[in-house]
Amino acid sequence: MEDVPHGISVSAVRAARDLRVVFSRLRRRLREVADTQDLTPSQVSALTLIDKGGAASASALAATEGVRPQSMAATLAALDQQGLIQRSPDPEDGRRQLVTLTPAGRERAEGNRQARAEWLTQAFQDRYTEEERATITEAMALLERLAQP
Repeated sequence: MEDVPHGISVSAVRAARDLRVVFSRLRRRLREVADTQDLTPSQVSALTLIDKGGAASASALAATEGVRPQSMAATLAALDQQGLIQRSPDPEDGRRQLVTLTPAGRERAEGNRQARAEWLTQAFQDRYTEEERATITEAMALLERLAQP
């Protein structure tokens, strides 16, 4: 393997690369399973973010997603046009608006979440033995350390 930094093992480099590749593929597959044909990836991401985090300003959503406020404004306009979000004045700052999901937006987000969960559960059932699922569960416990600060 080329370009291995000094003091870093080849196995660490390989594991990091392989994990990124597998997670990217899995994320892509989960997006395919959800009913997102009429939504862009950024719209799906914003819908999910609002669903998980609740009411938020466009600027807060932009900061969380790491995009420019203008990009988030365009994303939210598309979601608004489809009736998936609503805007209301911020009770703490009347100049600002908070974005929340409409009932249709909540239903869409929940349906997507449920479709992904069902697909993943069935895939684990169909593609892995009980022993392999136990190994995956053990590996997930180890990978959880990566998410810790």
